[in-house]
Amino acid sequence: METEKVTEETLEGKRQARSFFLLKAGCFAAILLLAWLLSGFMRQAKAARLQQGISREVLRFHVLANSDSPKDQAVKLQVRDGVLEWLEEELTEEEMGDLSLMEKKIGQLLPQIQSLADRIVKENGMDYETRAQLGESLFPRKTYGNCTFPAGPYTALRLLLGKAEGQNWWCVLFPRLCFLDCVHAVVPEESQKQLQNVLTEEEYESLFDPMEDDYRIGFRYF
Repeated sequence: METEKVTEETLEGKRQARSFFLLKAGCFAAILLLAWLLSGFMRQAKAARLQQGISREVLRFHVLANSDSPKDQAVKLQVRDGVLEWLEEELTEEEMGDLSLMEKKIGQLLPQIQSLADRIVKENGMDYETRAQLGESLFPRKTYGNCTFPAGPYTALRLLLGKAEGQNWWCVLFPRLCFLDCVHAVVPEESQKQLQNVLTEEEYESLFDPMEDDYRIGFRYF
């Protein structure tokens, strides 16, 4: 009987030890999960804060092609070049150097911009209409060279060509990256200086940090 009692006590001790071990393991796993979730929330909050700060200081230019056909894609680039060349003549140096002034002027020029886009489309033998808009739009995260714009809402001048279902093109009107180099996969030094002038140090540095995968800056085709 004494032996059976010792055996039962031993088994009970082992069960208690196992339960205690499982409890500690569960607590440890819960702490790890909580830390992981907290880290994710903090990272998302930081990404959102940086995106909001960046979006307040830039004006994007977005051209949406009618389709992915070679002709429609070529027309898209013709419209891009024509509108940028015209805007560079219409905007004063003061307007190019002040975001609010540039947005106000472009808002006033929307009818002329749309007429210009219509003319370029027709000159290229296409009969679809265009729409010029200035307002907030959602953009995905896109990389260009060593920079990337974080995903989120941005104010943009948008040109919708026809059905606007083809591959799109975009760049940055303010700071004036569009007028400096809107084609090559590099961000010129002058453009980097302009970005540095309008962004906070944290926002600017995050654009060129290879560890900041969730929020970078750039401009490219997509």
